[in-house]
Amino acid sequence: MTNGIRPATVDDVPELIAMVRELADYEHAVDEAVATPAQFTDALFGEQPAVYALIAETEGGDIAGFALYFLNFSTWLGKHGIYLEDLYVRPAFRGHGYGQRLLGALAQTCLDRGYGRLEWWVLDWNQPSRDFYEAHGARALTEWIPYRVTGPELTALAGLDA
Repeated sequence: MTNGIRPATVDDVPELIAMVRELADYEHAVDEAVATPAQFTDALFGEQPAVYALIAETEGGDIAGFALYFLNFSTWLGKHGIYLEDLYVRPAFRGHGYGQRLLGALAQTCLDRGYGRLEWWVLDWNQPSRDFYEAHGARALTEWIPYRVTGPELTALAGLDA
């Protein structure tokens, strides 16, 4: 990749974990960011990686931010897409185009591989991020409501199969 954007390496895992915690702190959920370096290493670089990350790096070698993503699939389009789990640029590096270049690299990956979509979620109160994404052509999908099952409810739901 170019323009200071490159695929993450196993050596980036400690910085990825640090940035995830920074993002969680910004989102008022730092106690929920419990992922370990071993989990990230396995997910990104294990036998069958299903998660991918890009690193935004300054000319001086500082890590400015990251994008972590995985593939999804549209039954309507019959194509894979990219689901952007997290895009984060450290405050000191904001306004220098790193977020734009990370998004651009993901869009280029979609085009190169024939994927039909690039999508993600944004917290409703995070207006700076919403403004950033909308300035780059994204639109909010207000007709869809995300659902999640986790913890004891996930266990109970799995028990319905018994």
